[in-house]
Formats: sequence, structure tokens, C-alpha cells
Amino acid sequence: MPSTGRREGLRRHRRALFAVAVILLLAQMTVAMVTTAVEQTPTIDEPVYAGTAVVYVQQHSLRYNPEHPPLGKLIIGAGMLFARPHLDPAFRGDQTELGRHLLYESGNDPWRVMLWARLPVIVLTLLFGLVVLAFTRDLVGRVGALVALALYAFSPDVIAHGSLATLDVPASGFLLTSVWLVWRARRRPRLYVPLAGVALGAAVATKMSTLPAVPVLLLLAVLSLRYAGRAAPGAAPVDDGTEAAEVRPPRSAAVAPDRAGGALRLLGAGAAAAAVMALVAVATVWATYLAVDPRLRWTSPPDLPAVHGLRALLVDLLPLPQPYRDGMRVQFGFEDTVWQGFLFGRLYRGSLWYYLPAALLVKTPLGMAALWAAGTTVLTAVRRLRPAVPYLLLPPAVLLVAAMNGSRDLGVRYALFVPVFLAVVAGCAVVVRRRWAGIGAAALVLFVAVSSLLTFPYYLPYANEAFGGPAETRLRLHDSNVDWGQDLGRLADRLRQEHPHEKVWLVYKGAGVPAAYGIDAADPRTVPPERVHGLLAVSDTAIAKADARLKALLAGSRPVDDVGHSITVFRRP
Repeated sequence: MPSTGRREGLRRHRRALFAVAVILLLAQMTVAMVTTAVEQTPTIDEPVYAGTAVVYVQQHSLRYNPEHPPLGKLIIGAGMLFARPHLDPAFRGDQTELGRHLLYESGNDPWRVMLWARLPVIVLTLLFGLVVLAFTRDLVGRVGALVALALYAFSPDVIAHGSLATLDVPASGFLLTSVWLVWRARRRPRLYVPLAGVALGAAVATKMSTLPAVPVLLLLAVLSLRYAGRAAPGAAPVDDGTEAAEVRPPRSAAVAPDRAGGALRLLGAGAAAAAVMALVAVATVWATYLAVDPRLRWTSPPDLPAVHGLRALLVDLLPLPQPYRDGMRVQFGFEDTVWQGFLFGRLYRGSLWYYLPAALLVKTPLGMAALWAAGTTVLTAVRRLRPAVPYLLLPPAVLLVAAMNGSRDLGVRYALFVPVFLAVVAGCAVVVRRRWAGIGAAALVLFVAVSSLLTFPYYLPYANEAFGGPAETRLRLHDSNVDWGQDLGRLADRLRQEHPHEKVWLVYKGAGVPAAYGIDAADPRTVPPERVHGLLAVSDTAIAKADARLKALLAGSRPVDDVGHSITVFRRP
């Protein structure tokens, strides 16, 4: 009995340590995201989403930003209920003008409005961390769950985008939640299949880029029901590598008279589960639109891009609201546009199929990449974990292939699902029962933590040590990888503190209004070069995409300061 008491005490002690570790990891992530949210000015997309969210909650209108479904902006709108910004109901500009009008022309404090817009996304990002924890714990237990949560909580990309009023983290998190619930449907399908449908619908109602994952999730539902059917009462256990033994009917003539009939029944049950999941997902998408406007008032814009072929067939067949399908047409129009890209110092037009893998290579902490590789190896090699392979690797693989074929080489945010899903995969590395494996995993997690903490609070321009760190990301990548307009406020502080009363010229790429932050600057491209003297502040993306005129101005200038690793300050004699 005393030994039993000691064992129970040890278990309680371990549970307490586990809870403390989870709280500490999420607490540091909270500090990182809130600090980042407080210090950063609006990125390029945020004013559009914030303005649209205010229109949703105050005017119940769907007229803005149809290219993205409403759910992510409704989440942002939850913060706007507390911020209560003023917006003229008679305003009728486009969505870019709407964001500028809300933040800078309506008497609102842009710092306060943006903080409240970002806070709901921060909370949701933390909740998705608990999904990462729970999913990994289901697979490999507490130690692996802590490894996965640590990688998620210290991921510079997750922190950077989880602290913004944007849609990338919510879409990725909802998708992971759906996969986790489908995995759990192997045990309790009646409970978890509908819940997985809600989470899948939430992902699709946040970003249309999650649509390629829908057939994958439906196939996973069939797979889960196959397992659940084979685990019916009266079956004998068989060890196929899952945590609990899977079952198959005993080889008794009385119990297994018709294998073909049993297989058909399992297939029918799987198809029914997939149908339920699809119906719930569709209902969830409809519910988000009705939550904005119960009457679903919508007029298709006159300038909608024309779509043809398979695209047109897909748009016409989807049983989703008309504004969603019109938004798909807008997205297809974006895909038909030729964009500029920048990779490893090369500016180009169009897109490169290898852009996202290359950008992920630059922006993923080295220890994290090593644990991703180790976890993938273990997941595929260890027999009891192999059933999880299609759940954890197939959805991000399909989405990554789809994103690699897109036309916009603008940042790893288009593949943010990769660090979210692979955090769970990396947690599986602890299954290797070797002392060196545990020490190695702990060392790699520590390496990730140090790399992440050293970049605080400049997470958006993060690059790993092999590529020179955050200070040199601008030499290899551009746009939301480095400079998304987030440091206008920091530039204002730097000019005020270290360069007071100097003439300032500014080439800024972003959605902020410099004068609103106390920056009195002119655009040097609007005057003859010989008139440009003093300080020249240039967004690093503008440097990467510089035309001949800006290149000439930079050639005659000397760099004297760096702001947030996204704006370089030069001095022109």
C-alpha cells in the first residue's frame, strides 16, 4: 500500500509539473504576442480586415472584402465590440480607403483600435496551442505534447502572425482542430465527426485557400469510421500500431461469415460520416454569412473577374452562399495576375514553384527543422504511430502543393499550416527510447527557444542563424517575410529620439499614414535627386523592388540606422 501511495503521489507530481510547463510556455507566447501587437503599426492587410469587421458588427453588411469569408473578420470584430470605434455609416470608398478612413480619418486612436482588433486573434492562437498539446498527447503522451507545444509557442512565424489581425493563423488552427477531431472520431465517431465538420467549416469560412484540404479531411473521416467499425464490440484485438489495439473479427465461422459484406458496410458507414461532416461544414459556412447579415443581402460587384473551365464549374457547383462564390472569382483573378517576387537577392516577375520551400528554409529555426525531420522519420517508422501519418502529413502536403502552384510569392504566411501541423509531428520524436534521443530533443527545443527569444520583439523579419538572422532577412526575402509596414511607429520614435529636427525623406511600403505617427517626411521620388539631402528612410521591400530612380538615390547614400529590421535609414550628403 505505501508503494501504491508513492506511485499515486508521483503521478500527481508529474501532472502538476506538466500543467506548470504548459502555463509557462503559453505565458511566454502571450507576452511575445501582446508586446508585438502593442508595438507594431498596422500591416498592409490589417486595416482592410479591421474596417470590414467594423462594418460587419455595426452595419451588418457583406459589401467589403468578399475575397475572404467572414469568420476571421467576425473574430476580429469581437475586439471591435470593446473598442467601439466610430465609422461613418455613409462612407462608400473601397476597402483600402475604408481601412484608412477607420484608423486615421474618423477621430479614432489607431493604436487602440488595432490592439483590440488583434487581441481576439491572440487568444485564438493560444487556444490552438492547446489543440497542438492535446493532439500530440493523444499520440505520444505528455513529454511529446510539451515538445510540440514548445515548438508552437516559440515559432517566430506563429508568434508574428498570431499577433496580427489577419486570417492565416485562424485558418491553419481551425484546420488542425478538424484533423484532430477526425482522429478522435476513430473512438467516438458520433461525437467527433460533427465537431470535425464544424472546425472544417470554420477553416473554409476563414480562408478559401483551405478548400484543397476538404476532400482530404473527408477521406480521413472515412478512414476513421473504418477503424471505428472494426473496433465494434465482440471483436478480438490486434496490434496494428495504434495506442490502443485495433480489432478485427475472430476467425470463427460463426462471427466472420462474409468479409466482403463487412467491408461494404464499413465503406458505407465511412461515406455517411464524410457526408455528415461535409453537410456540417457547409452549414457552418452559411452560418458565418448569416451571422453578419441574416437577410444575406448581396449584390455581385460589376468588375468580378471572369472564370472559365474547371474553375467556373467549381464555383457554380459549390453549395455555398453567393458572396462566397463571388469571392472565389476574385481570388481566381488574383491568381491570374502577374506579381513580383524576391528570393535570395533576385527580383523577378511571376512565381517560382520552389519559393515557399526556400522561404521556409530561411525562416524556420534550425532546431525546429531538425525536430520536424526527426518526428517525420519516427512517425513513418514506428509501427504504432503509422496510422497517424495520413492525418498529420497529408493535409499540409496537399495545401503546400496548392500554395506552391499559386501566383503570389509574398511570404511564408501562405504556408503557415506547416509549422502548425509539424509541431505535432515533431512531438512524436520522443517515442525513440534512447537517452541520447531525449537529450538531443531537449537540446533542439532549447536551441529553438533561444533563437526565438533573441529575435524578440521583431518576429516578422525572423531568419534563422544559417541565413544571418533577422538583420539579413531583407537580403533574401521581402514583403510579409520582412517588411509589411509594421514599423512606422518605431521609425517615428527613432526619428524623434535620435534624429530630431532633421529633414526626413521617406519611401514607405505599408498601410499606415506617416503623419498620424508624427513623421513629417516627403517622398524623394517626387523631386529632382539633387534636392534630396538629409535622412532617407526606406522600407526594405521598397529597396528590394527599387526602380532606377530609387537605386540612384540609394547609391549616393550611406546607411546609418536600422528600424525593426524592416526599414533602413540612410544619410544623403
